[in-house]
Amino acid sequence: MSFDEERMSVVLSDGRTLGIPLAWFPKLLHARPEQRRQVTISTRGLHWEDLNEDISIAGLLAGRRDMTRTPPQAA
Repeated sequence: MSFDEERMSVVLSDGRTLGIPLAWFPKLLHARPEQRRQVTISTRGLHWEDLNEDISIAGLLAGRRDMTRTPPQAA
């Protein structure tokens, strides 16, 4: 896994590389580089303890972004 200014790159066990926009995950977008590096990788996903962020591999493959944000309320 690696990061640049705009994206997170995740290499899967089958050799595919996913490029995920950091804008999809605001906690990662606004995190310091050292915070981004503090990730725990499991068979189910990615976890950042200090950022309270969890991202599933299934979600990344499905193209899902941060699901914790709620849409704005209609007036």
